[in-house]
Amino acid sequence: MTVGFVAFHYPGPEHFEEFVGRVRTACEFVRTRPACLTAECWVTADGEAVVTTGRFESAEALKAAFAAARDSGVITERDEREHRPREFFTLLSR
Repeated sequence: MTVGFVAFHYPGPEHFEEFVGRVRTACEFVRTRPACLTAECWVTADGEAVVTTGRFESAEALKAAFAAARDSGVITERDEREHRPREFFTLLSR
């Protein structure tokens, strides 16, 4: 079953562009992982959030990609530049 994710990140305004760059780097890393179909960086039209989206061939592939990204330091559980907690949603195809 294909699975996806969407994550909303809320960096402070003074860190917004830097955070976009960091998220783009993370997406590039995740796209290289086995069974990743896509990973993209978006920003909301109001400039409040950086949004990441992605799709994987399986839940196991998604978990493995994020574990590899954490292990390499490309992503972190929390970032002090975020002024509110990020929101992460796993999506299931139907």
